[in-house]
Amino acid sequence: MKVWIDQDLCTGDGLCAEIAPDVFWGQDDGLYYVKEVAAHFGEEKLFDGKTNPAGAEGMARIPDSLLEAVIEAAEECPGECIFIEVD
Repeated sequence: MKVWIDQDLCTGDGLCAEIAPDVFWGQDDGLYYVKEVAAHFGEEKLFDGKTNPAGAEGMARIPDSLLEAVIEAAEECPGECIFIEVD
């Protein structure tokens, strides 16, 4: 499974990062992005719209152990900007 954030809809609330900090992180622009951490995939990738694509082009893989947290983050997101896709 993969996840991405539509930054045009992001409210910058940060609930996603509170619920699943290994998948979501905040940038200096006040918006949230997805990441793949080294502990799960061997190297860290920050999909931040600068070094890696943001939005739908910058999908991060979700480790099975974090799938429930990512679903919860998507459900709790006030901007409804978190999208989960099946590989």
